[in-house]
Amino acid sequence: MNIQNMMKQAQEMQERLQQEMSQLTVQGDAGGGMVTVTVNGHKHLQRLAIDPEVVSKDDIAMLQDLIVAAVNDAHRKVDEAMKHKMGGMLGGMGLPGL
Repeated sequence: MNIQNMMKQAQEMQERLQQEMSQLTVQGDAGGGMVTVTVNGHKHLQRLAIDPEVVSKDDIAMLQDLIVAAVNDAHRKVDEAMKHKMGGMLGGMGLPGL
């Protein structure tokens, strides 16, 4: 395989991956589902849902922590999904070790 074909194939894979990232949606949660977020493959927040029972003016810090934890959970899930997709794509290139 020559270098030009490899570069072309890599560019096509990158374009395909970008499209898949745009279409991917992942949910993350914290507090047993008390806070749920939805992000896309680019890790852009699409939706935030908060159970009314967790809303208390006396414990804003807990709510903030739950939101951060839910977003981090969703981002971790996006990373896992993309790693899985990338592994499948790169494995098809016949590169050693993949």
